[in-house]
Amino acid sequence: MMARGDKRLAKFRQMNIRIPAVGALVALSIVAGCGTVTSSSDRVNFDGQSFRAKAKVVDKKVSRTDFTVVVKGVSASLDGAREAGRYEGIKFCIANFGSSRIVWKVGPDTEPKNLRISDDKLTFAGTCQRP
Repeated sequence: MMARGDKRLAKFRQMNIRIPAVGALVALSIVAGCGTVTSSSDRVNFDGQSFRAKAKVVDKKVSRTDFTVVVKGVSASLDGAREAGRYEGIKFCIANFGSSRIVWKVGPDTEPKNLRISDDKLTFAGTCQRP
């Protein structure tokens, strides 16, 4: 029969094995969730091109519904860049407000001469409409 001290020692050894294993599992989960690697097959192409686009709020203190979209690589295809900007704006509004309705100040349907293009970047500005 095991003495009382031996039982405690056995439990302590089990904990010493479990804690690092659980810690490693938690660390792997955190690392896996931090960044999603998007393969080229998962990207949405527009006019046969892949564009890097990002939408963000203009000023959180003034209005969370006002946002801009910046599309990089507009020289590859203006039409594709316009659609990539529309897509990114819709994604932004759905994620933040549950609606795809947008009132564009400068957007995908703006006349080409009135678009904001600088340093091979196209910039749109819009306002998400709440449902």
